[in-house]
Amino acid sequence: MRQLLNKIYSISGWTAAFFIVAICLTVMAQVVLNLLDRISSVITGEAFGLTIPSYADFTGFFLAGASFLALAYTLRDGSHIRVSLVLQHLSPKTRHFVEIWCLGIASAMAIYFTAYTGFLVHESYTYNDLSPGMIAIPIWIPMLPMLIGLAVLSLALLDELVCVLCGRDPSYEGKGENLLEQDHADLHAE
Repeated sequence: MRQLLNKIYSISGWTAAFFIVAICLTVMAQVVLNLLDRISSVITGEAFGLTIPSYADFTGFFLAGASFLALAYTLRDGSHIRVSLVLQHLSPKTRHFVEIWCLGIASAMAIYFTAYTGFLVHESYTYNDLSPGMIAIPIWIPMLPMLIGLAVLSLALLDELVCVLCGRDPSYEGKGENLLEQDHADLHAE
């Protein structure tokens, strides 16, 4: 089961990375087209009018997909912002209780947002909502990565909650919050 869950989190993270690359490629392509237009207008006095239709819409959709699909992966990697200043001053027993409470609240919120987003995607599909750009995209399509990302985040939070309830440390423990200390130690080692 652990291997399957880790595979799901990795696939979600790699899909987010794919969307980031898609943003870069789309923006770079549009910059090249703008440059060609500019060169054409300088040389011939007329621009070709080269553009990627709805490229701003597409990059926005890619950004939303990347943001939501990266949530579970970054949680497990310890890259989410956590306020551990209070936690480090608690006793191990109290810290364990607070960790369970936080993961329980976060899980409930993620599940609620996943369900609500699922209703929005279904409603968008039912009413055939379209994006307002030059290329009308059924809006449920770019909403789908958001829903999947929230579902995987909910799964990751529940996974962490079960691990902590069973007495194990969460996967993110000691990863993200020690980055500055590790960089500082690496600088002094050199």
